[in-house]
Amino acid sequence: MLLGVIADDMTGATDVALMLNRAGMRTLQVIGAPAPGAALPEADAVVVALKSRTNPVAEAVADSLAACEALLAAGARQILFKYCSTFDSTAQGNIGPVADALMQRLGASQAIICPAFPANGRSIFQGWLFVGEVPLHESSMKDHPLTPMRDSNLMRLMGAQTQHPVGLVAHSVVSQGASAVRQRLAELAAEGARYVVTDALDNGHLMVLGEAIAEHVLLTGGSGIAMGLPENFRKAGLLPWRETATHLSAPSGRAGIISGSCSTATRAQIAAALAAGIPALKVDPLALAEGSQKPAELAAWALAQPADSPFLVYSSDDPAEVASVQDKLGRERAGETVEHAFAETARLLVAGGVSRLLVAGGETSGAVVQGLRVRTLEIGPEIDPGVPWTRVVDGPELVVALKSGNFGAPDFFLKAWNLLR
Repeated sequence: MLLGVIADDMTGATDVALMLNRAGMRTLQVIGAPAPGAALPEADAVVVALKSRTNPVAEAVADSLAACEALLAAGARQILFKYCSTFDSTAQGNIGPVADALMQRLGASQAIICPAFPANGRSIFQGWLFVGEVPLHESSMKDHPLTPMRDSNLMRLMGAQTQHPVGLVAHSVVSQGASAVRQRLAELAAEGARYVVTDALDNGHLMVLGEAIAEHVLLTGGSGIAMGLPENFRKAGLLPWRETATHLSAPSGRAGIISGSCSTATRAQIAAALAAGIPALKVDPLALAEGSQKPAELAAWALAQPADSPFLVYSSDDPAEVASVQDKLGRERAGETVEHAFAETARLLVAGGVSRLLVAGGETSGAVVQGLRVRTLEIGPEIDPGVPWTRVVDGPELVVALKSGNFGAPDFFLKAWNLLR
């Protein structure tokens, strides 16, 4: 293993695994914190997918350190802590506490902070994170049900979660190339900055940053920062070029979609699916909580639909409705109710012959994969930026696409199936 990645949610793990796979690294995704002494599969890069974005801080730190130990034991030369391109977190964490723990374990003197992903409209300028043309706090992320983002300044956001000073490598430096970035990082280190936000407006900037941090033992950011890392290993003679597949051979069987994301992008994808006539059933979290709607009923409805088309089971709703449900059930119970129901529904669907499953939403994806007891995923072709098909390596005969709520074009639910053979 050359690169070890610790991802704080399921879809983010798949996202960064795709980025590495496209750049010629054979990459596998492992689900959950490895047990002490557990061996990881052999690959150029292994991504450990955790459910640590919204877990209690102590639990997130413990799981991340366990993943780090397993990756180091397997030979990883560099560790990437991967979080969302919209820096999903609260003032208490979990990005800062996890990064602090990893920095201490690895003996790192400095780590960059770069959630930029220009292909999906995430850019950083003067340390401010933008989603498309608007600052993060003006985007739909301001209404995220678990991690509402009400600030766009990454220095302030990270500064609230760590005791270490946070610096900035501005666009004017990044545009001068890797040597200028390294020089500025050294200057900031001399000033005591342990974390450094790095501006990035396009893929060229990400490649510059990747080259500049080749010697860093720890880096943090979104999947975009992984873009330039494989070339470092290739220049060092450690990594041959590997071709990537354009299609994925999938087992015969039924196709289905489960969506728990309430993001603007996913709601647009649901609207497109409904307009195209895909059979759809909307789930009511309140009915799930009181027991008048059950996973067995959701699965029975889905399996009763025509087998020549995918079906859609979704709880996605607009922010006002989500807030209303949270007021009645509480934020944690509302999320857990839907996640547990979809995990059981997925298990029943696979038992009923579904072998091609698309899941929307990071928390939903984590719950579904854990419910199916999947441990390892092989990365397949890209559907849209940041979202590949994957094949289950050590579980049911199944291909899955795990989509971050914010990712994908409006026709995502319609076109994804064209990459399967």
